[in-house]
Amino acid sequence: MRRKLSEPLSLADIAAHAMMSRRSLARHFRAQTGTTPLRWLLAQRVERARELLETTELPLARVAEATGFGAVETLRHHFARQVGTTPSAYRSAFRR
Repeated sequence: MRRKLSEPLSLADIAAHAMMSRRSLARHFRAQTGTTPLRWLLAQRVERARELLETTELPLARVAEATGFGAVETLRHHFARQVGTTPSAYRSAFRR
């Protein structure tokens, strides 16, 4: 999933790739990681967004695309929920 962060991935897509039913995937994934596949994917996307904000000058629209959020508004929403600040504020604070 990390290699495909920029692509839209559904639970059905992930389960098909793992050759499992969605229910089995969810059960096994939670047992191994303590979270659901989609929550894990969301956390990985936010982490990648943090890396891009820290190390590049990419506009937020490109960061949103590269991390699979698609739209800047979606990136802002999930980033703020997990990090506690906006992507722009995070980038500004990191550079100081």
